[in-house]
Amino acid sequence: MIADTPKPASQNEGEGNRTADAQYRRGVEEHVRHHDVQGDADRARKAVDGPEGDELRRAEAEGKRHAKGEDPGLKKG
Repeated sequence: MIADTPKPASQNEGEGNRTADAQYRRGVEEHVRHHDVQGDADRARKAVDGPEGDELRRAEAEGKRHAKGEDPGLKKG
């Protein structure tokens, strides 16, 4: 069976779902091909450094409070 072949909807692939992984990867590739990713990054940087930066940092902190855990590799410092 080929990894990208969708399984019937009734079959639960569980954790490590290869079908979902393939769909996600295709979506990311499609986004990168057809969107201004560098422009998106520049706008995000300006937003964080601008007047809405405090609100964005509060929203990030709120989201982290609801998270199960964070990849230690993402920690600053």
